[in-house]
Formats: sequence, structure tokens, C-alpha cells
Amino acid sequence: MTPMPFSRGHLCAAVLLMLASATPAQTTQQVVRPPKVLLWMDVSTGGMAGMPEMDIPGMGGLMAGMGRGGPGAKNTGREYYGSARGFHVMPPRILDIALWNGLKPGVEASQRIPSGLKLGEKLPLLPVIPDKVVEEKGGQGAPTDYEKPKGRILFYWGCSPTVRSGQPRVVDLSKMSADSAAAFGSAFSGRFAPDRGAKVRAGYDVFPNERDQRSIPRDGSLIGEHQVQGDSVPDSFRFNLGPAHDIMPPIELQSQGGLSDSVSLSWVPVTNARAYFLHAMGAQGDDMIFWSSSEVPDTGFGLFDYLSNSTIEKWTTEKVLLATSVTQCSVPKGIMAGRGGGSRRGGDDAGAMLRMIAYGGEHGFVHPPRPTDPKVPWDQEWSVRLRVKSQTMAMLGEEIEPQHNARSTESPARSRKVQPPNSNEAPPDASDEASPKGLSIPNPASVLKGLFGR
Repeated sequence: MTPMPFSRGHLCAAVLLMLASATPAQTTQQVVRPPKVLLWMDVSTGGMAGMPEMDIPGMGGLMAGMGRGGPGAKNTGREYYGSARGFHVMPPRILDIALWNGLKPGVEASQRIPSGLKLGEKLPLLPVIPDKVVEEKGGQGAPTDYEKPKGRILFYWGCSPTVRSGQPRVVDLSKMSADSAAAFGSAFSGRFAPDRGAKVRAGYDVFPNERDQRSIPRDGSLIGEHQVQGDSVPDSFRFNLGPAHDIMPPIELQSQGGLSDSVSLSWVPVTNARAYFLHAMGAQGDDMIFWSSSEVPDTGFGLFDYLSNSTIEKWTTEKVLLATSVTQCSVPKGIMAGRGGGSRRGGDDAGAMLRMIAYGGEHGFVHPPRPTDPKVPWDQEWSVRLRVKSQTMAMLGEEIEPQHNARSTESPARSRKVQPPNSNEAPPDASDEASPKGLSIPNPASVLKGLFGR
């Protein structure tokens, strides 16, 4: 047989044929139609370490201005929606609910709740009053009325009984111009996670509202069936919350050591916590001192907020947040001590505040479940995003003993066990007595504003 000539053209054709056969078959991209009815639930537990639980009428939202706040969150105490985003002592437990009914916006609705929440059969969701909420606009820009700052900022980080090499990071404010102060203010902000909360505006329904301003009572629980009802709300809008989604218990923080010493901090593991973060700030004359539990430099102001599960995991891996296996931390010796330095508080001009947060993470629910066949469109009827956290504050350098009996005969954190997530969950991404006398605690936002102009 006469051999066939094998030309360059034949070779190219053979190569193209092999490449084509090696290319995987194109997969069908599933059509996803997002829901027109969405519900956001923000749950927050707050308190003051070593103090009995406080819930005094007329003093709602104490310390609420210390949180980041954010889009749709205005710190209005117990008057209205939005306080869960902030840092609060009273009321001890806050539930914020926001509903967007795209089928009929701005029409009153309600949420039926389990009896364990101890707030009756249902909560009213009323059309938002725009004046009650505020949406932050990005970028405040440089101060329009600049006043040359004075003093310094000293920044320390890491859990350590002594000051580590290379610390503190010092910024001399007296050497800064208006332009450099604005630039430093931006850099000083540190990490901020993208906000995933409700962007509340006209057309939303919210709780608390003008009709019902209640907070979650002692021993209240979210566990059980919830149902959203209202004009044009799908009848299928029912979802179950389990132990893994419940209100987090208060942080049981203990502290030993004065400001002239290394302050030793420890805590009972918090049920359902995914990570922890601690932050302290104090003043010495014109100087401001900041410390965070992060193993890498970060001011920490942007971390006192709800974080997504992926962000928690990422920042824990990067050692910005403390893993749940960590139950103790030390503030370096003497960094908050006043210039007198001889007293337990560290000197006449010494004073420092400590904050701690336990992140409970984020839970998502979507109905109906995603079809397994990618050729079948996923027509979502409704979705829920639940976010949970617990936080506490204390005066650094004050002895704090266990308070197991302050709330119950047994610590909630010891009595409850972590449960596996609800099987219907979608992937993470689809708050007895008055305030202590003489308590004077600086507000971080006010501090920074004062540093960089009025």
C-alpha cells in the first residue's frame, strides 16, 4: 500500500482535534432569580463585665455610640431600629428586624415568633420612619474646620505581659498638617468588613418601632418557628431557628492586675462564638494609647461589628482575631499607667477602657432550596440573613471576678452546648442597678474627631 503523505496541514488538523477532545464539556449555568421579599435579623448581647445585668427604663442604648454603626443603623437607644449594630450596655439584649417586601413595599407586616422569646405571639413590622435611621455616606473627607492637634498616639498590639520589640508605633500629632492629619485618619481606621446588613430606607418595615420598643427579656430564646406575614408576603415564609442560631450569652470576663502591671484577662468560652477580639484605649495627658489583641497591627475600630463567616475565618487565620480555643490574653505591663505610676490605677491621670466582642457569625436561609438540576431556574421566594454577636466592656485595671450568680445559678455559657447548624441553612454568602458613679469612659469616635479637628 502506498503511504499517504502527511503534510503540515494534516498535523495542524490533528492537533486541533486533540485539543477539542480534551476541552471539557461546557457546563450549564443555572439561572438564579433573587427573592423579592427579604428579612434581616440582627441580635446583640451587651453588658459591663463584673456588673449585674442592667436594663433601666430611659437609659437604653448606653454606650451605643461606641460601635461603628453603619448604613441603616442610627444609635437611638430603645426608641427605634438600629441599636444592635452599636456597642451597648442597656438593654442587655437587642433584636433588630428589617423587612423588604418588594411585592408591596412599605406596608405593615408582622413576624410570628416562638413562645420562648417571651415577647408574645408576634412582633409588628412597621414602615420605617426615614428620620429615625441614617445611611452613612462613604468618605467624610478632610475636616473643614481644622485645629492643629497636639500630643501623640501610641499604638500597641498582641496578647503579651510585656511590650514586644518594635512597639509602640508612635504618631506625633503636633507635627502633622491638615492634609497629613486627614491621610493619617484614613490609615488609622484599620480593617473594615463590607457591610451585609439591611440598607434601611423608605419602603422597609422595621422592629423596634414607634409602637413596640421592647428588647429581648432575660432568658428569651429565638429557637423555634418564625413566620413573616403581610400583604403579598408568600405563605411559605416560615423558617426554624435552632440552638446554633440563638441569642449569645453574656461574655464572662475576668481581670487581674492594675494599670501599672500587666493586666491578665480571661473568659469562659462563649456559646456559638466563632472568634474573639479585645481592644483598650486610655489617655495620659495629651497622649492617647491604644492596644488590641491582634497579633498584627490593627487599630480595631472597624472590628466591633457583625462580620461574615468568611471574614471571621480569614481574619482568624491572619491572627487579627483570636480563635475560640483562646480563653486568656494579657495587656502589656504599664502601657496604660499614668505618669504618677504608683497607685493601683497607675497614676492620678490614668484611665483606660476595655472592650471585647465574641462573633457569632452569620446565617442565611433561602426558600425554596436550590434545584439540583442546573437547567432548572432557581426562583427564590424569600431569604433571611441572621447575624449574632456578644460584647462587653470594663474599666481596665479594675479587678473583675466571676459573675456566675449575677444572672443565673449556672453560667449560660457553661449550660448550653453548641449545636450543629440548621440543615436548611443556605451557604453563608447566598444586652438591676444604675451605672457606677464616677464612670467616665471615652468615646472612640469623639476621640478621633477631637484629634483631627472639630
